[in-house]
Amino acid sequence: MAITSQTMALLSARRQEVDQVLADLDLALISAWVGAWNDLSVEFDAALADLMLAAKDGRVTGSQAAKNVRLRKALSLAVDRLDELAQFAEVTTQADVMRVALAAAQSQIDVALSQLPPADRVAVLPTFTRVSDAALDAIVARTTQNIATGLLPLSDDAVAVMKRNLVRGIAVGDNPRTVARRMLRQAEQGFNGGLTRAMTIARTEMLDAHRAAGKAADMANTDITTGWIWGASLDARTCPSCIAQHGQLHPVEEDGPIDHHQGRCARIPKTKTWKELGFDIEEPADLMQDSREWFDGLTDDTKRQIMGAERLELLNSGAIKWEDLSTRRTTDGWRDAMHVTPVRDLRGLAT
Repeated sequence: MAITSQTMALLSARRQEVDQVLADLDLALISAWVGAWNDLSVEFDAALADLMLAAKDGRVTGSQAAKNVRLRKALSLAVDRLDELAQFAEVTTQADVMRVALAAAQSQIDVALSQLPPADRVAVLPTFTRVSDAALDAIVARTTQNIATGLLPLSDDAVAVMKRNLVRGIAVGDNPRTVARRMLRQAEQGFNGGLTRAMTIARTEMLDAHRAAGKAADMANTDITTGWIWGASLDARTCPSCIAQHGQLHPVEEDGPIDHHQGRCARIPKTKTWKELGFDIEEPADLMQDSREWFDGLTDDTKRQIMGAERLELLNSGAIKWEDLSTRRTTDGWRDAMHVTPVRDLRGLAT
Protein backbone atom coordinates (compact mmCIF):
# COMPACT_ATOMS: atom_id res chain seq x y z
CA MET A 1 0.00 0.00 0.00
CA ALA A 2 3.02 2.31 0.20
CA ILE A 3 3.39 4.98 -2.44
CA THR A 4 6.88 4.21 -3.78
CA SER A 5 9.39 6.02 -5.97
CA GLN A 6 8.19 3.84 -8.84
CA THR A 7 4.61 4.97 -8.12
CA MET A 8 5.66 8.62 -8.25
CA ALA A 9 7.55 8.07 -11.52
CA LEU A 10 4.52 6.40 -13.10
CA LEU A 11 2.24 9.23 -11.95
CA SER A 12 4.64 11.82 -13.36
CA ALA A 13 4.76 10.02 -16.71
CA ARG A 14 0.97 9.76 -16.74
CA ARG A 15 0.57 13.50 -16.12
CA GLN A 16 2.97 14.26 -18.96
CA GLU A 17 1.03 11.99 -21.32
CA VAL A 18 -2.29 13.60 -20.41
CA ASP A 19 -0.79 17.09 -20.70
CA GLN A 20 0.45 16.23 -24.19
CA VAL A 21 -2.97 14.99 -25.29
CA LEU A 22 -4.56 18.20 -24.01
CA ALA A 23 -1.88 20.36 -25.63
CA ASP A 24 -2.46 18.63 -28.98
CA LEU A 25 -6.20 19.11 -28.57
CA ASP A 26 -5.73 22.82 -27.78
CA LEU A 27 -3.50 23.27 -30.83
CA ALA A 28 -6.05 21.63 -33.14
CA LEU A 29 -8.90 23.81 -31.84
CA ILE A 30 -6.86 27.04 -31.90
CA SER A 31 -5.68 26.36 -35.46
CA ALA A 32 -9.25 25.73 -36.62
CA TRP A 33 -10.53 28.92 -34.97
CA VAL A 34 -7.69 31.06 -36.34
CA GLY A 35 -8.30 29.75 -39.86
CA ALA A 36 -12.03 30.40 -39.62
CA TRP A 37 -11.56 33.94 -38.29
CA ASN A 38 -9.02 34.77 -41.00
CA ASP A 39 -11.74 34.10 -43.55
CA LEU A 40 -14.47 35.87 -41.57
CA SER A 41 -12.41 38.95 -40.79
CA VAL A 42 -12.44 39.93 -44.48
CA GLU A 43 -16.26 39.93 -44.41
CA PHE A 44 -16.45 41.86 -41.16
CA ASP A 45 -13.84 44.38 -42.27
CA ALA A 46 -15.82 45.13 -45.43
CA ALA A 47 -19.10 45.29 -43.49
CA LEU A 48 -17.72 47.71 -40.91
CA ALA A 49 -16.19 49.92 -43.60
CA ASP A 50 -19.61 50.02 -45.27
CA LEU A 51 -21.21 50.85 -41.92
CA MET A 52 -18.83 53.76 -41.34
CA LEU A 53 -19.82 55.23 -44.71
CA ALA A 54 -23.43 55.26 -43.51
CA ALA A 55 -22.57 57.48 -40.55
CA LYS A 56 -24.45 60.74 -40.30
CA ASP A 57 -23.27 63.63 -38.13
CA GLY A 58 -20.41 61.46 -36.85
CA ARG A 59 -22.64 58.68 -35.55
CA VAL A 60 -24.05 55.29 -36.59
CA THR A 61 -27.29 54.43 -34.83
CA GLY A 62 -28.10 51.00 -33.47
CA SER A 63 -30.90 50.73 -36.00
CA GLN A 64 -28.51 51.43 -38.88
CA ALA A 65 -26.08 48.80 -37.61
CA ALA A 66 -28.84 46.21 -37.16
CA LYS A 67 -30.17 46.80 -40.69
CA ASN A 68 -26.83 46.88 -42.45
CA VAL A 69 -26.99 44.06 -45.03
CA ARG A 70 -23.25 43.34 -45.13
CA LEU A 71 -22.96 43.21 -41.34
CA ARG A 72 -25.97 40.89 -41.10
CA LYS A 73 -24.40 38.65 -43.73
CA ALA A 74 -21.09 38.59 -41.83
CA LEU A 75 -22.86 37.62 -38.60
CA SER A 76 -24.78 34.90 -40.44
CA LEU A 77 -21.51 33.54 -41.78
CA ALA A 78 -20.10 33.60 -38.23
CA VAL A 79 -23.00 31.42 -37.06
CA ASP A 80 -22.25 28.90 -39.83
CA ARG A 81 -18.53 28.84 -39.06
CA LEU A 82 -19.10 28.42 -35.33
CA ASP A 83 -21.50 25.54 -35.93
CA GLU A 84 -18.83 23.90 -38.11
CA LEU A 85 -16.19 24.54 -35.45
CA ALA A 86 -18.41 23.04 -32.73
CA GLN A 87 -18.77 19.90 -34.83
CA PHE A 88 -15.01 19.88 -35.44
CA ALA A 89 -14.34 20.20 -31.70
CA GLU A 90 -16.76 17.35 -30.97
CA VAL A 91 -15.21 15.01 -33.55
CA THR A 92 -11.63 15.93 -32.62
CA THR A 93 -12.23 15.29 -28.92
CA GLN A 94 -14.12 12.04 -29.50
CA ALA A 95 -11.21 10.68 -31.51
CA ASP A 96 -8.99 10.82 -28.43
CA VAL A 97 -11.44 9.74 -25.73
CA MET A 98 -11.12 5.96 -26.24
CA ARG A 99 -7.32 6.20 -26.43
CA VAL A 100 -7.23 8.23 -23.22
CA ALA A 101 -9.63 5.84 -21.44
CA LEU A 102 -7.62 2.77 -22.44
CA ALA A 103 -4.37 4.37 -21.31
CA ALA A 104 -5.92 5.49 -18.01
CA ALA A 105 -7.29 2.03 -17.20
CA GLN A 106 -3.90 0.42 -17.83
CA SER A 107 -2.05 3.17 -15.97
CA GLN A 108 -4.28 2.70 -12.93
CA ILE A 109 -3.31 -0.96 -12.76
CA ASP A 110 0.39 -0.16 -13.26
CA VAL A 111 0.28 2.42 -10.44
CA ALA A 112 -1.42 -0.07 -8.10
CA LEU A 113 1.09 -2.77 -9.05
CA SER A 114 3.96 -0.44 -8.13
CA GLN A 115 2.71 -0.46 -4.51
CA LEU A 116 3.03 -4.26 -4.17
CA PRO A 117 6.16 -6.13 -3.05
CA PRO A 118 8.93 -6.65 -5.63
CA ALA A 119 8.37 -9.85 -7.60
CA ASP A 120 11.67 -11.32 -6.35
CA ARG A 121 10.53 -11.12 -2.71
CA VAL A 122 7.28 -13.06 -2.96
CA ALA A 123 6.20 -16.31 -4.56
CA VAL A 124 3.10 -14.99 -6.36
CA LEU A 125 1.70 -11.48 -6.88
CA PRO A 126 -2.05 -10.79 -7.11
CA THR A 127 -3.52 -10.83 -10.59
CA PHE A 128 -5.25 -7.65 -11.76
CA THR A 129 -8.48 -7.71 -13.76
CA ARG A 130 -8.54 -5.45 -16.80
CA VAL A 131 -11.44 -3.10 -17.45
CA SER A 132 -14.06 -4.66 -19.73
CA ASP A 133 -14.70 -3.33 -23.22
CA ALA A 134 -18.31 -2.67 -22.20
CA ALA A 135 -17.22 -0.43 -19.32
CA LEU A 136 -14.86 1.53 -21.57
CA ASP A 137 -17.53 1.88 -24.27
CA ALA A 138 -19.92 3.29 -21.66
CA ILE A 139 -17.33 5.88 -20.58
CA VAL A 140 -16.73 6.94 -24.18
CA ALA A 141 -20.48 7.16 -24.90
CA ARG A 142 -21.13 9.27 -21.80
CA THR A 143 -18.20 11.58 -22.54
CA THR A 144 -19.30 11.98 -26.15
CA GLN A 145 -22.81 12.94 -25.06
CA ASN A 146 -21.50 15.45 -22.52
CA ILE A 147 -19.30 17.09 -25.16
CA ALA A 148 -22.13 17.31 -27.67
CA THR A 149 -24.50 18.80 -25.08
CA GLY A 150 -21.92 21.31 -23.88
CA LEU A 151 -21.06 22.51 -27.38
CA LEU A 152 -24.68 22.78 -28.56
CA PRO A 153 -25.21 26.49 -27.65
CA LEU A 154 -21.68 27.51 -28.67
CA SER A 155 -22.60 29.52 -31.79
CA ASP A 156 -25.63 31.16 -30.15
CA ASP A 157 -23.62 32.36 -27.18
CA ALA A 158 -20.61 33.60 -29.17
CA VAL A 159 -22.67 35.41 -31.80
CA ALA A 160 -24.83 37.01 -29.09
CA VAL A 161 -21.65 38.59 -27.69
CA MET A 162 -20.60 39.70 -31.17
CA LYS A 163 -23.99 41.32 -31.79
CA ARG A 164 -23.88 43.20 -28.49
CA ASN A 165 -20.57 44.73 -29.56
CA LEU A 166 -21.47 45.42 -33.19
CA VAL A 167 -25.20 46.17 -33.44
CA ARG A 168 -25.35 49.30 -31.32
CA GLY A 169 -25.01 53.05 -31.53
CA ILE A 170 -21.47 54.15 -32.44
CA ALA A 171 -19.81 57.55 -32.17
CA VAL A 172 -17.65 57.53 -35.29
CA GLY A 173 -15.89 60.83 -34.65
CA ASP A 174 -13.10 62.08 -36.89
CA ASN A 175 -11.44 58.71 -37.51
CA PRO A 176 -13.93 56.07 -38.70
CA ARG A 177 -11.18 53.60 -39.64
CA THR A 178 -9.92 53.57 -36.06
CA VAL A 179 -13.45 52.88 -34.85
CA ALA A 180 -13.84 50.10 -37.43
CA ARG A 181 -10.57 48.44 -36.34
CA ARG A 182 -11.66 48.55 -32.70
CA MET A 183 -15.02 47.00 -33.57
CA LEU A 184 -13.28 44.31 -35.62
CA ARG A 185 -11.15 43.42 -32.59
CA GLN A 186 -14.29 43.22 -30.46
CA ALA A 187 -15.92 40.94 -33.01
CA GLU A 188 -12.85 38.69 -32.96
CA GLN A 189 -12.97 38.55 -29.15
CA GLY A 190 -16.61 37.49 -29.25
CA PHE A 191 -15.86 34.86 -31.90
CA ASN A 192 -12.96 33.52 -29.82
CA GLY A 193 -15.29 33.22 -26.83
CA GLY A 194 -16.49 30.10 -28.62
CA LEU A 195 -12.92 28.81 -28.66
CA THR A 196 -12.59 29.34 -24.91
CA ARG A 197 -15.83 27.45 -24.32
CA ALA A 198 -14.85 24.59 -26.64
CA MET A 199 -11.42 24.21 -25.05
CA THR A 200 -12.87 24.21 -21.52
CA ILE A 201 -15.48 21.58 -22.38
CA ALA A 202 -13.06 19.39 -24.33
CA ARG A 203 -10.33 19.49 -21.67
CA THR A 204 -12.71 18.92 -18.76
CA GLU A 205 -14.53 16.00 -20.37
CA MET A 206 -11.25 14.41 -21.47
CA LEU A 207 -9.92 14.59 -17.92
CA ASP A 208 -13.17 13.20 -16.51
CA ALA A 209 -13.04 10.29 -18.98
CA HIS A 210 -9.51 9.59 -17.76
CA ARG A 211 -10.69 9.51 -14.14
CA ALA A 212 -13.75 7.40 -14.97
CA ALA A 213 -11.52 4.78 -16.60
CA GLY A 214 -9.30 4.87 -13.51
CA LYS A 215 -12.34 4.24 -11.32
CA ALA A 216 -13.40 1.34 -13.54
CA ALA A 217 -9.96 -0.22 -13.04
CA ASP A 218 -10.21 0.28 -9.27
CA MET A 219 -13.68 -1.26 -9.13
CA ALA A 220 -12.50 -4.28 -11.14
CA ASN A 221 -9.81 -4.95 -8.51
CA THR A 222 -11.42 -4.34 -5.12
CA ASP A 223 -9.72 -7.49 -3.82
CA ILE A 224 -6.45 -5.53 -4.12
CA THR A 225 -7.36 -1.85 -3.81
CA THR A 226 -8.77 -0.24 -0.70
CA GLY A 227 -9.51 3.24 -2.03
CA TRP A 228 -8.03 6.11 -4.00
CA ILE A 229 -5.99 9.15 -3.06
CA TRP A 230 -6.63 12.67 -4.32
CA GLY A 231 -3.37 13.65 -6.03
CA ALA A 232 -2.75 17.29 -6.92
CA SER A 233 0.22 18.64 -8.84
CA LEU A 234 1.92 20.53 -6.05
CA ASP A 235 3.28 23.67 -7.67
CA ALA A 236 2.65 27.42 -7.67
CA ARG A 237 -0.11 27.04 -10.31
CA THR A 238 -2.21 24.75 -8.11
CA CYS A 239 -5.26 26.30 -6.43
CA PRO A 240 -5.78 26.24 -2.63
CA SER A 241 -8.73 23.84 -2.97
CA CYS A 242 -6.71 21.17 -4.78
CA ILE A 243 -3.75 21.61 -2.43
CA ALA A 244 -6.08 21.09 0.55
CA GLN A 245 -7.60 17.97 -1.07
CA HIS A 246 -4.21 16.44 -1.91
CA GLY A 247 -3.53 13.21 -0.03
CA GLN A 248 -7.14 12.63 1.08
CA LEU A 249 -8.19 8.94 0.95
CA HIS A 250 -11.58 8.15 -0.63
CA PRO A 251 -13.59 4.91 -0.99
CA VAL A 252 -13.03 2.89 -4.17
CA GLU A 253 -16.63 3.35 -5.32
CA GLU A 254 -16.54 7.15 -5.04
CA ASP A 255 -16.17 9.22 -8.22
CA GLY A 256 -13.31 11.61 -8.45
CA PRO A 257 -11.30 13.62 -8.09
CA ILE A 258 -14.18 16.05 -8.57
CA ASP A 259 -12.01 19.10 -8.99
CA HIS A 260 -12.99 22.23 -10.91
CA HIS A 261 -13.13 22.75 -14.69
CA GLN A 262 -9.85 21.75 -16.34
CA GLY A 263 -8.51 20.59 -12.97
CA ARG A 264 -5.29 18.56 -13.20
CA CYS A 265 -5.78 16.35 -10.13
CA ALA A 266 -5.28 12.60 -10.38
CA ARG A 267 -7.01 9.55 -8.97
CA ILE A 268 -4.24 7.49 -7.35
CA PRO A 269 -5.21 3.91 -6.46
CA LYS A 270 -4.34 2.77 -2.94
CA THR A 271 -3.74 -0.94 -2.42
CA LYS A 272 -4.37 -2.88 0.74
CA THR A 273 -1.45 -3.38 3.13
CA TRP A 274 1.00 -6.11 2.30
CA LYS A 275 -0.15 -8.00 5.38
CA GLU A 276 -3.80 -7.73 4.26
CA LEU A 277 -2.75 -9.14 0.90
CA GLY A 278 -1.06 -12.09 2.60
CA PHE A 279 2.58 -10.99 2.43
CA ASP A 280 4.42 -11.40 5.73
CA ILE A 281 7.21 -8.94 4.96
CA GLU A 282 7.96 -5.43 6.14
CA GLU A 283 6.42 -2.66 4.10
CA PRO A 284 8.44 0.48 3.18
CA ALA A 285 7.49 3.99 4.25
CA ASP A 286 4.91 5.84 2.18
CA LEU A 287 6.44 8.56 -0.04
CA MET A 288 3.20 10.48 -0.61
CA GLN A 289 4.02 14.13 0.00
CA ASP A 290 2.01 15.92 2.67
CA SER A 291 0.53 19.04 1.09
CA ARG A 292 0.62 21.11 4.29
CA GLU A 293 4.27 20.31 4.86
CA TRP A 294 4.97 21.16 1.20
CA PHE A 295 3.13 24.47 1.52
CA ASP A 296 4.85 25.39 4.78
CA GLY A 297 8.20 24.95 3.02
CA LEU A 298 7.43 27.58 0.37
CA THR A 299 8.62 31.18 0.44
CA ASP A 300 6.22 33.80 1.78
CA ASP A 301 5.88 35.31 -1.72
CA THR A 302 4.88 31.97 -3.24
CA LYS A 303 2.40 31.34 -0.43
CA ARG A 304 0.76 34.71 -1.13
CA GLN A 305 0.76 33.98 -4.86
CA ILE A 306 -1.19 30.77 -4.25
CA MET A 307 -3.50 31.85 -1.45
CA GLY A 308 -3.87 35.60 -1.75
CA ALA A 309 -2.94 37.91 1.11
CA GLU A 310 -6.15 37.76 3.18
CA ARG A 311 -6.69 34.01 2.80
CA LEU A 312 -3.09 33.42 3.85
CA GLU A 313 -3.47 35.70 6.87
CA LEU A 314 -6.60 33.83 7.99
CA LEU A 315 -4.78 30.52 7.63
CA ASN A 316 -1.62 31.65 9.42
CA SER A 317 -3.60 33.13 12.31
CA GLY A 318 -5.49 29.88 12.87
CA ALA A 319 -8.82 31.59 12.16
CA ILE A 320 -9.56 28.96 9.49
CA LYS A 321 -8.52 25.33 9.10
CA TRP A 322 -6.67 23.73 6.21
CA GLU A 323 -9.81 21.87 5.09
CA ASP A 324 -11.79 25.15 5.00
CA LEU A 325 -9.90 26.12 1.83
CA SER A 326 -12.03 23.75 -0.29
CA THR A 327 -15.81 23.88 -0.81
CA ARG A 328 -18.13 21.54 -2.74
CA ARG A 329 -20.24 23.45 -5.25
CA THR A 330 -23.21 22.35 -7.36
CA THR A 331 -23.48 23.62 -10.95
CA ASP A 332 -26.52 23.15 -13.19
CA GLY A 333 -25.80 20.83 -16.11
CA TRP A 334 -22.54 19.56 -14.67
CA ARG A 335 -21.25 17.42 -11.83
CA ASP A 336 -20.49 18.73 -8.34
CA ALA A 337 -16.95 20.01 -7.98
CA MET A 338 -14.57 21.19 -5.29
CA HIS A 339 -13.68 24.87 -5.60
CA VAL A 340 -11.60 27.38 -3.68
CA THR A 341 -13.65 28.76 -0.79
CA PRO A 342 -14.24 32.50 -1.40
CA VAL A 343 -12.53 34.85 1.06
CA ARG A 344 -15.90 36.29 2.11
CA ASP A 345 -16.99 32.80 3.22
CA LEU A 346 -13.71 32.28 5.04
CA ARG A 347 -14.31 35.53 6.91
CA GLY A 348 -17.63 34.09 8.08
CA LEU A 349 -15.94 30.90 9.26
CA ALA A 350 -13.34 32.95 11.09
CA THR A 351 -15.94 34.84 13.07
